[in-house]
Formats: sequence, C-alpha cells, structure tokens
Amino acid sequence: MKNSKIFYLAALLIGTAVIWIGIIKPRLFVSNAHVEKENEYKWNEHVIGVYERGQKTGITEFDSLQLIAIKLDKSPDQNGFQGLLQDINPKYPVLLTIETLPSSGDNILENCINGEYDSKIKALCNAISSKNTVFYLRWNPEMEVPVTLYPWQYQSSETYIQAFRHFTALCRSIAPEIKIVWGTAGYPGADEYWPGRDVVDLISITLNTKSEGLTSAYSHEKDMTEVIRRKILRMRFMNKPVLVLQAPDAETDPLPTGKLAASIREIKEEDSTIYSFINTENNIRPYIPATARMPLIGVYDPKLLLALSPSVGVEHLFIDLNNFRDGTFEKLFNEVISRKHDVIITFEPWKDEKYDESAVLSNTIQGVYDNQFRELYRIISNVKQTVYLRFLHEMEIPIHRYPWQSQDPVSYIKAFRYFMNFNKIKAENIKKVWGPAGDRGSMEWWPGDDVVDYVSMAIYGLPDKNITDPNQQEQFGTIYKRKYHRMRFTNKPVFITEFGVTGPEEFQKKWLEDAAAVINSHREIYGINYFNLADNPKVWGDIPTPVWSISKETFDHFVLILSKRK
Repeated sequence: MKNSKIFYLAALLIGTAVIWIGIIKPRLFVSNAHVEKENEYKWNEHVIGVYERGQKTGITEFDSLQLIAIKLDKSPDQNGFQGLLQDINPKYPVLLTIETLPSSGDNILENCINGEYDSKIKALCNAISSKNTVFYLRWNPEMEVPVTLYPWQYQSSETYIQAFRHFTALCRSIAPEIKIVWGTAGYPGADEYWPGRDVVDLISITLNTKSEGLTSAYSHEKDMTEVIRRKILRMRFMNKPVLVLQAPDAETDPLPTGKLAASIREIKEEDSTIYSFINTENNIRPYIPATARMPLIGVYDPKLLLALSPSVGVEHLFIDLNNFRDGTFEKLFNEVISRKHDVIITFEPWKDEKYDESAVLSNTIQGVYDNQFRELYRIISNVKQTVYLRFLHEMEIPIHRYPWQSQDPVSYIKAFRYFMNFNKIKAENIKKVWGPAGDRGSMEWWPGDDVVDYVSMAIYGLPDKNITDPNQQEQFGTIYKRKYHRMRFTNKPVFITEFGVTGPEEFQKKWLEDAAAVINSHREIYGINYFNLADNPKVWGDIPTPVWSISKETFDHFVLILSKRK
C-alpha cells in the first residue's frame, strides 16, 4: 500500500461563520489550507457549509475538518494504513475519501460486491478504529455523472447500490462508530444511486466537479447560487444533512459561502412547495396492488384503426389552448364518451397566439389560463367515465420541444399543483396523472403525493434520434426497468400513457410479445396506452419520422397475452 495510496491532509485554519436563516442552519467556513502528497487525484475539496432542513443536528464537528484520500487496490499488502493516518489530529473529524482501483478490465463495483476488496477494507477500518477521532468515509464519489473519468462511473445504479451497501456493512462490522457519506456531485439523476437511508449518515454535494465539466447533456449554469440551490433540491427525498463542497482548482470564487446562504434563503422561501406531501422518512416505496388484474388497455388512435376493438377501454387525447377556442376539444371528448370509453387527456397549455408561450409556468400560476381550466373541468366532470388528466408532460427532458421543458422545477411544481387543485368540486371521476418521460432526474419535478394518483411514463423502441435501424431498438423491458427505478420514491401505480415500436410487422409483433410479458409480471402497471400513429415530423429533423402504427392483428395478439395476467 505504500506507493499505491494517495494521501491528502487538510485542516481548517481560520474560524467559522455561522448563519441562521429561520429553521435552516448552514455552517459556513472561511478558509481551508491543504497539505498535498502526490497529485494524481484531487479530493481535497473546500468545505463551504452544511445544509440541514427543519432541525438542528448539532454537526459542530465540521467547524474543522481534515481531508484525506486513499486508494484501495486488490493487492495482498494490508500494511501502511497506520502510517497514512499517523498525522491525524484527534481533536478534529476526518473526511476520508476512498477510491477503489481496478485491475485491467475489471468492473470495480462487481468486484466489491464479490468481496475482492474486503481484506483491504477491513484493514483500513481496523486502522480507523484505533484512532480516537470521528471518521466520515466517502466511497467512490461523483458516481452519478455519466462520464468515465473514474472507473466507478457510468455504471448500473443497481450495481452501485449493491456495492455501496456491501462496503458500508463491512465497515460497520469492523468499526460501528464510522460515519458513512454518500458522495454525489449533485448532478441530475443522483437519486437513482441512493443506497438507502439506513446506510447513509451524511450526503455530500460538490460544486464545479471535473466530471460535470465533461458532460454536455445539460446546459452549464453559471449562476452559482442557482447551481447550489438545484443540487440541494435534488436531495430533498433523503432527509439527511448535506455537506456542500467545492472542487479544488475551481475557476469561480473558491469559497462561495454567501451564495450558499442565498441559495438556502431561496429554498426556505419555497419550503412548503418543495417539501409538500413528500415522504422523506420511508422514501423508497414500491407500489404493490392488493390483487392482480388485467391492465387497462388504451390507444391514441385518431384514425380509429384500433380504438373500436372490444379490448380497448380508454382513448388518449392531446389538447392545447387552441382546441378550447375552436371547440375541438369538447367535440373529440364527447366522441370518446359516446364510445363508452374512459379518457386520457394530456393538456398542453400552448398554441394560442394571445399568450407568451415562454411564460407558460408563470402564466399558469398567475391564473392566465383560468378560463380554459374552468371550461376543461366543467366538461370532464359531467360524465360517468373516468378521466385521467395529465398536465405539462415530459418536463424533465433538457430540450425545448415544449415551452415547459428546461425550466425551473419549483416553478413547474407550483404550476402542476395549481392546475390539479383547480378541481374545486373534487369530481371523483377525475384522476391526476403526473407525466414525466421517465428520463434522468425525473424526481426533481415530483409535485407531491396529494396531487398524483398515477405516475405515467413514455416507452418507445427508438432510444434516440441517431438510431434508425429498428433492430437496434431497446426492448420494452430494458426501458421499463430503467424508468421504473427512477420512480421508486413514489408510491403510485404506473400508467404507461404512451408507448410504441416501429419497424417490420414481425419485429413489432415480437417486441410487443416481450412487452406483454413484462407488463404481466409487473403488477404496479395499472394501464397501457399504445400510440398508433406516426410521430411529429418536426421533431425528427432530417431523420425519417418513426411510424408507430401497428396492424389490428398484431394489436389483438398483444392483448391476448395481456389477458393471461395472473
């Protein structure tokens, strides 16, 4: 271990500044000084402060913090840890960052699960237990950022969770007093890697990480107050203190304590919205229905090629503001009702020249669309059929197909809650549907348990615009597993309100056979709705527009398999 470990030791030399803002107490730090030995890896971050909501946890030990980084490999040598820890000041706590190193071609997470690092972990924990100080262990940080800067990144979240829990259990079996840090960057989708509150004592988020600088999926926010606020908000389900760090060599202000305070003030102002009706105590809650039943079967089928099938129980309508002005919505709605079908309504508040589409969220909150909302609820509440109402769908995708995408999640939550609470008469036939696409970071937009009856998602065979070969389409089960994992903080049934597959009929038939098998095995799936039309050509540019339409024979075969659900 003598030459294969990296060691950084840091102590805060200048006093701390503490800010009290209502019920939220950030602990701010003025200065850090670092002693560096070797410089291949840099985990000697600056400590900015601690965010804790609604309680005083008494984390005074962060007033001074020693920072150490150690590499763990699989070599048999178990000596050297005592030497690495010999300079520690027992008066101050230690944040020990551990990075596991792979052998050539190895998957370090699977290796960890298989116990290949166990001897080294035990030796390290034995050395820690001999020290009379508090240790916070942070294992393989920044795991959620989709890059390959570190060998534990771009891995399955399920595998990461299993490895993290193995590491934690082993550490606690040797040294129960050890504190465990879940070390995120605070990047969108970090919650997918949450290992469970029973194995985490503290969360860390890091500003200006090198990992995030290598990504391009999300625009890089320059306002540091906004960056901090969003990173903290992504941790709202975890109910753990959040240690805010700044990566070394950051180009911005090295200690943005004032911006942390500003971020916390903004969070406190929106506390009732951000934390409204979310369960932070028992936060991984799979929905399990009491009895098995055949899923509700629906179609989006404007040409009525499948909608008249006796197996269809619900039809999907997409409506916008213009549909109210010209009367199209009421006409289409009544036609579906006349067929004695339930209705899925995806309401898109745009396409009316009277309104500024870029302000769709604030327009909603300020009551600009109230007349349309009032008319909508009047129409849909006067029928016996169930209406599944979906609003501002696919909001989490970082694009601009819809004006409510790439917006602030708190504004979205306010708008969604405003719309769903507009049902003043509490019509029982109206069911509230929260409709993310199911992409990375969906839960950042979770509006609250009280305004959601069903969680919907979209599943299409083509994963992106760069794939035009039907044979390269992902299978339904692969997509569903990934997207459902992202919904694990909800306790709601799933309604797949959009799904489809393109390609030759035999390929579509086989894809749908596999889809039916997955649906039958997942009892949380309440309903499914096939998108039986070509997609919007404006979205696909120069690439041929996918045609999701299927034959009635293929559809009936799909339904037959679903009827065997047990």
